Parts: sequence; C-alpha cells; structure tokens
Amino acid sequence: MPILGIGTDIVEVRRIQDVCEREPGFAERVFTARELAYSQGKETKYMSLAARFAAKEAVAKALGQSFAWHDVEVTNDPDGKPRAVLRGKARGAAGGARVHISISHTSEYATAVAIVED
Repeated sequence: MPILGIGTDIVEVRRIQDVCEREPGFAERVFTARELAYSQGKETKYMSLAARFAAKEAVAKALGQSFAWHDVEVTNDPDGKPRAVLRGKARGAAGGARVHISISHTSEYATAVAIVED
C-alpha cells in the first residue's frame, strides 16, 4: 500500500504541564473527554497528555492540513497500541486512507509519528 503522508512531532512534557496549569480550559479545548480520563488516572499524566498532543500534531502534518483538536482522538486498542480516531475535517482529509500512529515519551519529551496509508 502506498504511503500518502508522514508526520512527526516532539514536545516538551513540561510545556504541556505548564500550559495546563496556567490555562484551566486548555486541556478541555485540546483533549477529548476520553483522552483526559485516560491520562488523569496516571502518575505520568502530563507525559500521556504530551504524547497525545504530539500525535495530534503528527497526524495534521501527515494529512497536510490543520483541523480542530477534537477531530483527532488518541485511544489505545486492547493491547495498548495507540490508535488515531478521526472525526470531522480530519476524517474528510484522510478520505478512506488508514492513519497509523506511534507515540513515545521520556520524563522530558514526548514524540509521535503518523503515517497515512492508502
């Protein structure tokens, strides 16, 4: 299957933590209720949120356009593998293509890669 796009992003975990603490509405604007619920129960809450932020950015780069933050939701399959659930403008941009994501983080950085496959 041909690759239609690839995107990557890296973000400092501290940057996401700072903005979440400084701007109370930020997390709700950027992350879906399911993403927030997943991250809230973790000791590494901000690492998880930063990884999801990076994944949303990577998907936008792979699709070649921007869209509303909630148009991409990062979930996990039963085995823990991250998945990008597309809605709205992001779903339209993908057409019928599949979007694969991979995320990783350390205590300082979170990174993500997205590949759009026909």
